[in-house]
Amino acid sequence: MRIIAIANHKGGSGKTTTAVNLAAALADRGRRVLLFDLDPQASASHWLGAPEDSPGAAELLTDGVGLDGVVHPTRWPGVELVPASGGLARAEKYLARELGAEVVLRRTLERVHAPSWQYAVIDCPPALGLLTLNALVAAREVLVPVEAHVMALRGLAQLMGTLDLVRERLNPDLELTGILACRVDGRTRHAQEVVQELVSRFGERVYRSAIRENVRLAEAPSFAQPIMQYDARSAGAADYGALAEEVIQQERRR
Repeated sequence: MRIIAIANHKGGSGKTTTAVNLAAALADRGRRVLLFDLDPQASASHWLGAPEDSPGAAELLTDGVGLDGVVHPTRWPGVELVPASGGLARAEKYLARELGAEVVLRRTLERVHAPSWQYAVIDCPPALGLLTLNALVAAREVLVPVEAHVMALRGLAQLMGTLDLVRERLNPDLELTGILACRVDGRTRHAQEVVQELVSRFGERVYRSAIRENVRLAEAPSFAQPIMQYDARSAGAADYGALAEEVIQQERRR
């Protein structure tokens, strides 16, 4: 099972949009995907229609509930969800008092039988706390969405430093699977320059796919649908479909 954390310290970078739509696009291509919502804002959980009172990530991390007790079906075939349950905001404080708190999620995923899912996609909160740290320790790969704005490049440098520390101290197997340019407005020169700067700095680690600024993509959460369901002909659906193909190509190389 490939475990991919969708992470960026900066809010508004497209983490949840990428987590939900990448999971759906992978499922469209025959992959079984488990989506973890580790963000206390629960945007992915609301988007995919998780019941408000359903057990989820908080119970998994703090109450010893097994994975079978927190996995819920979604309306999208092939995608199952561990939602951000109500206690997730308090889970950070609870974990801070526990020995080995940063490895709880990894130990849980190590017990998963291989045929259950082919991908685990983890939507991280926009901060480096114990929830994000659990994701980075459990994951083998990090996918970093970056808004096509010059200020986002500064946050990216900070995140790269964090990944180096996690590799050094907690998870030597963690690798940067790719950087994804998001909210790319093709009408502005600035967005294009930011994408060029990303490629200049990180080369082949930048996905060829980029997520264009798209009204239909912004509307999809309001209708509780991934973009492929809400508008399969939109630029957003095409872009996330292309990203899924690139991710699958990585799978084949592995």
